Amino acid sequence: MLVGSLRKELADSVSSCRVLVVGAGGIGCELLKNLVLTGFKNIEVIDLDTIDVSNLNRQFLFQKKHVGKSKAQVAKESVLQFCPEANITAYHDSIMNPDYNVEFFKNFMLVMNALDNRAARNHVNRMCLAANIPLIESGTAGYLGQVTVIKKGLTECYECQPKPTQKTFPGCTIRNTPSEPIHCIVWAKYLYNQLFGEEDADQEVSPDTADPEASCESIICSVCRWLFYLCSQSMGSNDFDKRLRAILTAARAGASNQDGDIKRVSTKDWARSTGYDPVKIFNKLFKDDIMYLLTMDKLWKKRKAPQPLDWAVVQEMAYIQEEVSGQGLRDQQVLGVKGYAQLFCNSVETLRSQLAEKGEGAQLVWDKDDPPAMDFVTAAANLRMHVFSMNMKSRFDVKSMAGNIIPAIATTNAVIAGLIVLEALKILSGDLEQCRTVFLNKQPNPRKKLLVPCALDPPNTNCYVCASKPEVTVKLNVHKTLVQSLQDKILKEKFGMVAPDVQIEDGKGTILISSEEGETDANNSKCLSEFGIRNGSRLQVDDFLQDYTLLVNLLHCEDLEKDVEFEVVGDAPDKAPPAPNVPEEDKNIANGNQDSALPSTSSKVPIEKDDVLIVDSDEEPSSSTMEAAVEMGGVKRKLEDVETGGAGSKRKRLFELPINDDDIIALD
Repeated sequence: MLVGSLRKELADSVSSCRVLVVGAGGIGCELLKNLVLTGFKNIEVIDLDTIDVSNLNRQFLFQKKHVGKSKAQVAKESVLQFCPEANITAYHDSIMNPDYNVEFFKNFMLVMNALDNRAARNHVNRMCLAANIPLIESGTAGYLGQVTVIKKGLTECYECQPKPTQKTFPGCTIRNTPSEPIHCIVWAKYLYNQLFGEEDADQEVSPDTADPEASCESIICSVCRWLFYLCSQSMGSNDFDKRLRAILTAARAGASNQDGDIKRVSTKDWARSTGYDPVKIFNKLFKDDIMYLLTMDKLWKKRKAPQPLDWAVVQEMAYIQEEVSGQGLRDQQVLGVKGYAQLFCNSVETLRSQLAEKGEGAQLVWDKDDPPAMDFVTAAANLRMHVFSMNMKSRFDVKSMAGNIIPAIATTNAVIAGLIVLEALKILSGDLEQCRTVFLNKQPNPRKKLLVPCALDPPNTNCYVCASKPEVTVKLNVHKTLVQSLQDKILKEKFGMVAPDVQIEDGKGTILISSEEGETDANNSKCLSEFGIRNGSRLQVDDFLQDYTLLVNLLHCEDLEKDVEFEVVGDAPDKAPPAPNVPEEDKNIANGNQDSALPSTSSKVPIEKDDVLIVDSDEEPSSSTMEAAVEMGGVKRKLEDVETGGAGSKRKRLFELPINDDDIIALD
């Protein structure tokens, strides 16, 4: 007997089961609509975000009147118009709140993710494993999408395959020797925060005298030459002689400081002292700082030296506006140096006014959808590109790279949301073995298919999350690593824990870190070695919220690479060997049939530089195994080949592109 398009037994399960939807954004809106129209009656939805104007072009449950309101609450109200009898509970909260513990997750028959960040995905993955509840994971990246099912003991979990290291740039490259447009764009975003936002010492934009390529001796000489230039501009030779001796003494003292650097004056303090004068800021950034860089001779022995820009000289230039070939839109035009100088001046004045309106001590927050902020970054980045002899970029290109996100496509979200419901119906039917990882491609493959389902992979026996006894080895320097760094950078950031408790396996049960507030704060500033931790020491780490225990083996190492605080042994997905070629199967899978499956390729493959790309998506690809599935010949190739129909591979991997990392680049 059928109830609508479903068997009566399945229809009854659908109407009675309780499901959790995590995320009410691009995929979440489509998913909630699909669920109530399919017959799901008991739905709980959680989302921490509020509605922004930029959401309205694709998150169709929201309207202009809803801007600023809770996504979860408004989504509930809108969906109830489709099905007033549905029982929907909305939470305007973070899924990582301790209130949503393992017992909370056990209330549901299944959980569906529609998230946009890795930390929350990791957390939900662990909670579902602890509660032994099926999880349907999903994600989109432009025209590409993926849906997969995670079930404890049967399939890979979200963390079974290590994620690629997020791409970052050395600070001295950003400050001293940019060689790519993205370096200049990152510098411009840093500059925005230094001038108008929250200051971060790691985002200082002034030339870096601690550059490893510049020795102490050359720094002293550079400082002297630079100050010689400044002083000679403003004083006579007698005064200059006295000043030079003082400068040499100060330079040597500065170079002998413990950190080898010379104390900087805060960029924001300096700008305030000028009244945020746009001309003075321009000359400091693009003339004075560049001339100072030129005094560091060693930096330019094998590089093209930068060319300083002077405001007065720029104003005498002819105004030039170059349009991108075939494009006439304002955002896709590339202005000349004079045009970007004027844009820089105008944007500084606008941002100065916005800052003044907010009052003393106020800060502005970077937002790619804020026109003055985007004008400032576009102008500053392009002027720096010109100084360092790079081709300048249009506002559209700069926004794409500065936003660190993939363009959101409403139809992709709709397709993926539909696939989530299909997998949910299989789970409720008791047909877990029929569940598939389904990939949505940008273009049809040679068999004219956009959707390619693949068999689910079994758990990775070495996974440090879902293995029967999770264990991991970390290489670090026990004499330099602080307890605070162990907690924040290793356990929370790297291993995704929320509130870890750490006990040293030393026969005494020494508590190194406690999740109880204030209990072990005195340990935070101490090095691990002060607690008897040495090469081969073992730590038992428990996160009671996630019901997760991890055994951490420590290897003492004194020769880690520069700026590397620790290394997870064996965790190097970008260096992993390519997966072996897989023979072509006679048949492909359609949803729910018994035909032979395409082998999964979620095992590690090397990252290609060209595959890591920056441009506008509310959902990131769901895992490090996000793939564009293509049934072709037996070799893996780049995405360009897939999209242009060249001879290719069964499936192409698109590694996860984190949304919130300022240094990641993604292409459309």
